[in-house]
Amino acid sequence: MGRKVVETVLRLIGDGATFGDLSIEGIAREAGVGKTTVYRRWPGKDALLLDVLAEIDVPAHRDTRPLGFRGASFRDDLYVAVEAMRRRALAKRDSAMLRNMLGQMQNNPVLWRKYHDTVIAKRRAALRRVLEHGIAVGAVRPELGEDLDLLVDFVAGTMMTRGAFRQGAALDADLSERVVDLILHGIAP
Repeated sequence: MGRKVVETVLRLIGDGATFGDLSIEGIAREAGVGKTTVYRRWPGKDALLLDVLAEIDVPAHRDTRPLGFRGASFRDDLYVAVEAMRRRALAKRDSAMLRNMLGQMQNNPVLWRKYHDTVIAKRRAALRRVLEHGIAVGAVRPELGEDLDLLVDFVAGTMMTRGAFRQGAALDADLSERVVDLILHGIAP
């Protein structure tokens, strides 16, 4: 039953519902279950939404090796990280969920903090490991290790902007390659 409820929320958000539009009663009705069934598993809407957010954060490839040690080179590792962001941005429900979360930040700082702690922090930590590995193998300038948070923002910023803030922006199959090349080679002639 839990899976059915989560999928119902994902469908509703993918169809354009906002978090504010959702209620436990409405979700239960759409899922074809009683609201007591929902409340048995989740004490309230915020707890349910956090489980939904965790669900969309599960990587599709299920690779168990730590991020940062998958490819033959740092470039390959960085590509894997950027491509994961691109794929998340491509998924309509993920983008709708992200836009909803950004809107909810203003209205529900507790939910935003929980989302940050359960979803965003994990993604940032994985990207940070990739970049630390790049420094360790000499593929990234060592002085950049002094401000890894800024470097994480820099790498993640392109996909975040295209996926969340520029609806309809191209997320072509070669975008991750282009982003990685731009990061590694810079913009100087």
